[in-house]
Amino acid sequence: MTDSALVLFSGGQDSATCLAWALDRFNHVETLGFDYRQRHAIELTCREKLRQGMASPRLGPDHMLDLGVLGQVSETALTREAEIALREDGLPNTFVPGRNLIFLTFAAALAYRRGLKHIVAGMCETDYSGYPDCRDDTIKSLQATINLGMNTRLVLHTPLMWLDKAATWRLAEQLGGPALVELIRVESHSCYKGERGTLHPWGFGCGACPACDLRAAGWRAYSGDHV
Repeated sequence: MTDSALVLFSGGQDSATCLAWALDRFNHVETLGFDYRQRHAIELTCREKLRQGMASPRLGPDHMLDLGVLGQVSETALTREAEIALREDGLPNTFVPGRNLIFLTFAAALAYRRGLKHIVAGMCETDYSGYPDCRDDTIKSLQATINLGMNTRLVLHTPLMWLDKAATWRLAEQLGGPALVELIRVESHSCYKGERGTLHPWGFGCGACPACDLRAAGWRAYSGDHV
C-alpha cells in the first residue's frame, strides 16, 4: 500500500507526535513497539492509552517485538541499573549501540511483510543527547542500505529531525489542538528512570535525567508562547 505507514511507537512524547503526524498524512497507519528490557519499560504500558486517544479509522494494528537480546549485549544506563553519566568519549552512558539501526531494520522487515510503504520514526538531531544513530546522515544511509538489501523502495520519515522539543509540542498542537497536547503531556513517557509518581507541568518523570531535562525545557519554551 503506497499510502500506508508503520510508526516506531515507544510510548514517548516524540513517537506519539510522530503517530499523530502519520495519521494526518497516510490513509493506513500501523504501530510498532520494541521490548529490549529497557530500564524505562513503563513507556510500553503508555502506548495503548495514546493509541486510544488518537483512535481513527486510519489507525491499524499494533505490533510488539521482543528484542531482549539487545539488552543482553548492552552495558548502558538504559538497560542496567546504573547512574546516568557521560562516558569518556563524551556520549552519555544512556546510548545503546546499534539500537536505532536494529529498530529500523526490524521495522523495514515488518513493513515489507505487511506491504507498508512508509516508516516513520522520531529520531532528532536538534534536541538530543549526541547519539550518532539519531543523525540525519545515519537515517539516509540506512534507508539506502535497507532498500538495496531488500530490493524495496521504502521511505524513512523523521518529521522531528530538525525540531527542538518546544517545536515538537507546537507540532502536536498544530496536528490535534490542545487535546492532543494534553494527551501527550499526561499519557506519554520519556523519563529514562521510568518514574511516573509525580505529574510535572510537562508530564510524568523523575525531573532530573537528561530526557526529563529536555522535555521540561521544551515545555517551558512552548508554554511561553501561550502567556
